[in-house]
Amino acid sequence: MELNENFLWGGSIAAHQCEGAWNEDGKGLAMMDVATSGDVHHDRLIHDEKLPGYTYPSETGIDFYHRYKEDIALFKEMGFKTLRISVDWSRIYPNGDDEQPNEKGIQYYQNVVDTLLENDIEPIVTLYHFEMPLAIVRKYGSWTNRKTIDLYLRYCKTMFEALKGKVHYWVTFNEMNHIDSQMALSDFFTYFVAGIKYSELENAPQTLATCAYYMTVASVKAVKLAREIDADNKIGCVFGLTPNYPYSCNPEDVMLSFKRMTRDLYQIDAMCYGKFPEYKLHEYQRLGIQLDVTEDDKMAFKEGVLDFLGINYYASEVSIAKEKEDMEKAFFGGVKNPYLKDSDWGWSIDPTGLRYLLNFIDRRYQLPIMITENGLGAVDVVSEDGKVHDDYRIDYLKQHLSALKKAVIEDDVNCIGYLMWGPIDLVSATTGEMKKRYGFIYVDKHDDGTGSYERMPKDSFYWYQQVIQTNGKDL
Repeated sequence: MELNENFLWGGSIAAHQCEGAWNEDGKGLAMMDVATSGDVHHDRLIHDEKLPGYTYPSETGIDFYHRYKEDIALFKEMGFKTLRISVDWSRIYPNGDDEQPNEKGIQYYQNVVDTLLENDIEPIVTLYHFEMPLAIVRKYGSWTNRKTIDLYLRYCKTMFEALKGKVHYWVTFNEMNHIDSQMALSDFFTYFVAGIKYSELENAPQTLATCAYYMTVASVKAVKLAREIDADNKIGCVFGLTPNYPYSCNPEDVMLSFKRMTRDLYQIDAMCYGKFPEYKLHEYQRLGIQLDVTEDDKMAFKEGVLDFLGINYYASEVSIAKEKEDMEKAFFGGVKNPYLKDSDWGWSIDPTGLRYLLNFIDRRYQLPIMITENGLGAVDVVSEDGKVHDDYRIDYLKQHLSALKKAVIEDDVNCIGYLMWGPIDLVSATTGEMKKRYGFIYVDKHDDGTGSYERMPKDSFYWYQQVIQTNGKDL
């Protein structure tokens, strides 16, 4: 079985995890520039400014800023049809509210896009992948302030015009759905999504709901703006979703699982159905949460319906209404699934969950779907022969692509692309580590920042090359 000849094979990267060059060519500080390194047991710390004695891994990333031509050549060698990149907002408007954009920042992204096109790789550009200018956080309070919508739209307009005719696939936001008014979250989690620290919030439910709403409004308004500037633009939004299973057929488990499965969908509903959902407004009313919903917002929802959905999938969850003391907690919440194995970082490995999620989203929204992230973070070892033999990564991806093929071919899901996360080793967003590697391409950089930064294809590089050449027939 092979996929449609127009299927988009490729990968996804993010500016703050790969570019480096944090203070070059007029760039301002972004939120992630002041996030320290961490690990699976220690959260990344968030500082108000850079402090001596700490490692800030986004300072250097993997030096994609200076080596993008080399990296794109490797992606071409693999046969990539597309690459999803992100624009670091602070390269374009260093202070967020500058009178004029930074021309050197615009030129850099024009150069990257031109290089992709020269290599027959379709660029997909994400406009917000946790890279807000730190000045907006300090001056305006990030997404707690409606003013940030206007600043975001001005930045979007700048990029839509700068890349007009070259970029036709745009993503407004990456994983805005990860803040929820009824969840207790870590400081780092709320910070990298919305630029706020959970522990400092006086009224967390109200603040989280406000941020999520303003980001949703910003997205639908950006969709309309993109179409006005270029009618050929296709605009999507990316959501990180995890299918949720009931631990048993106990109705209480089933109900809890349903609530957790659908908790993250209200923003997608708003972007696909042309209105902010009434069920969410009623929920907020019960909780005493008030939203600043304007008539202009209501019109924006009608005019800003998405063209496609991007889904980031890594793991599934299990819900049980009454947990027992001996039950082991899962990384993403709930309890561990006894039928699944975990990755080195404790994420459940569930290929069938991908098929389930694709079916669920396809039936609910009936829009084209891209898998915009999926992959295995693992500790890679350079063997005595100087190579990385990552058969475990090949096995993981083979299982997930097999599930995707079943969803498309057997279940008739409209999935138009698969973008493997981190096709080249990157700084981990969640832990700030380099040793948590996803790539087909090994980067000689270590957690302390040392290394030659040289690139080397892993075994999985040649496997994915064959997958693309056969359009998914040979897994």
